Amino acid sequence: MTFETAIVTGAGQGFGLALTTALSSRGTTVVACARDGGRLRAATAGLPGVVAVPGDVTDPAFREALVATARRHGGLDLLVHNAGELGPSPLPVLEHYPLDALRGVFETTVLAPLALTQLALPMLRASATGTVVSLSSDAAVEAYPGWGGYGAAKAALDQLTAVLAVEEPSLRVHAFDPGDMRTAMHQRAFPGEDISDRPEPATVVPALLRLLDERPPSGRHRAADLAAGSTR
Repeated sequence: MTFETAIVTGAGQGFGLALTTALSSRGTTVVACARDGGRLRAATAGLPGVVAVPGDVTDPAFREALVATARRHGGLDLLVHNAGELGPSPLPVLEHYPLDALRGVFETTVLAPLALTQLALPMLRASATGTVVSLSSDAAVEAYPGWGGYGAAKAALDQLTAVLAVEEPSLRVHAFDPGDMRTAMHQRAFPGEDISDRPEPATVVPALLRLLDERPPSGRHRAADLAAGSTR
């Protein structure tokens, strides 16, 4: 399935960039955002249909500008909440977790996606293929030492996504767990360790594309399951 227009947050590197590249190759106009404007523009230069919009999704004015950009390009069919915040590195146990840092994790991972969704809903409802995807994590459902802050934020995002699916039955609303990947964020979680055994983000994108193409009922999906079997 081809989406005419999409917003992908955190698109300057990693999974967000890999997904932006794949959607671009399918003919989608992708409004791609990331905090590092130089890296975003360099990474997306030459990708057809990609509109690079540097900025921070925690900034209300930037969220307005992001949605306005999509509107100028004809509306919005797909909203992908990929931007997230790991928190301190090395990962602290909850006993010593800095609360200000935890607020930052929730601001980027939970509050900003909800605020952006609120702005985007009128266009998504008007689309015949309106879809919202929130990037989840196994840390949202499993208890790993050191992952309390990030995991709690992803669990909260999962719940918001599940409730949105019930409240917006005309849309497809999915939480997508890509599994471990070889990304800069994952490397920060394991400073000094070799994570070269993790898959490259581009190898995980086909699982999400399958989810988008098959349009199963709204829900939570793991890339590993999508790669192995049916979405239904």
